[in-house]
Order: sequence, then C-alpha cells, then structure tokens
Amino acid sequence: MARILILGGHGKVALLLEPLLVDRGDDVTAVVRNPDHVPDVEATGATARVADVEQLDVVALADLVRGHDAVVWSAGAGGGSPERTYAVDRDAAIRSMDAAVRAGVPRYVMVSWIGSSSDHGIDPDDAFFPYADAKLAADNHLRDTPLRWTVLAPGALTLDPPTGRITTSPKGDAAVPRADVAAVIAQSLLEETTIGRTIRFGGGDTPIARALADERPRHPQPHA
Repeated sequence: MARILILGGHGKVALLLEPLLVDRGDDVTAVVRNPDHVPDVEATGATARVADVEQLDVVALADLVRGHDAVVWSAGAGGGSPERTYAVDRDAAIRSMDAAVRAGVPRYVMVSWIGSSSDHGIDPDDAFFPYADAKLAADNHLRDTPLRWTVLAPGALTLDPPTGRITTSPKGDAAVPRADVAAVIAQSLLEETTIGRTIRFGGGDTPIARALADERPRHPQPHA
C-alpha cells in the first residue's frame, strides 16, 4: 500500500484516478480548494483535504505532503488570467516540488501536456502562451530536483471511454481519453522505468503497462 497525495483532487482526471488507486489498496488523499467538492472526492473512496495550494508557502506545503510516499500534481488554473496561470501552474507547482523535497517525500508525478518543451512554438502574443510557459518552467524545475520524478505529457484530453491503450510516439493532437490518462498515472506510480522520464503519449494500440515498461534510461534527462 502506498500513501499518495493528489494535488488538484477535484479535476476530471483526478476524480478518475482516485478510485483506481483506492481499489488497488492505496491510501489516497486528494487536496481540493473548494469545500463543496469534498463529497465528490469522498465518493471515490479517497480522503478529501481542503487546502488552497495557490496560497500556501513551501513550509505549509511541506506539512501538507509530509508522510506520503508520492505526490501527484494534477492541479491547474484552468485558463483565465495569465497572472493566475503563472501563480498555479508554475509557482504553486514549483513550491510543491520544493515542499516534497523538504518533507522527504521520494516520488513526484507531474501531469503536464504534450507540448511542454522549449520548442513548443506558442507565440508570446497567443492567449495560450502563459500556460505553455508556466508548464515548461514547472517541468524543468522538477527535472532539477532530487525527487524520483516522472513528467506525464498527454495529448488532447477527451471524455471518451477508456481503451487501456496508448502510444508513446504520438502524432497530431494525440487525443487520449482522460480515463486512460488516469490509468497512465496509476501505472507510472508502480513502474520503476518511468522514473526520470518525460513521457509524451496519446491514444494508441499498446497496453498501458507495456508502453510504460519501455526500457529507457532512468536518470534525469536534459531539459526537453
């Protein structure tokens, strides 16, 4: 049994991830900002904890994550102002990584996006640029930590039923059901070969466990 903390516990992917982890016997705590979301989280079998990660400093976040075996970042500002996008998707995410190091939490899984690379090509004048820039900064910071990290970078998210299959060499928008993203997160927490890797993926034909067991280097990669 692993003790897993999910930041962004009421997101669409997180609500699909929580029962997967609970059903396999993990002790799951899901952090939500809005107290009204507690019943939805607890319906999955996870324990809900109310905290606003955007407002917590590293010390407070360390208290939040302490005692867990792994942190999953599945939070996000969800669009809106560039200021809040940077505040959540970059700054709060980075503080949570530093907090995990401070608290001695060994494992950290970041849910990113498929275009999070230095050559993402998003114009600075594009409304999407703050998100792209924030996610890249957060991913790069994670790679520089001593954490046993994994960056998961799915393509366009859909609400289609799960297939249990992905490709790690996606083309196009690499559309993938959110339910499959949740299954990838769950499997990555078990699969040692995902540590130190950035895994870009989309819908495909390879069973998730086999796709993630790809034998690649397990050491941190250069900034991608």
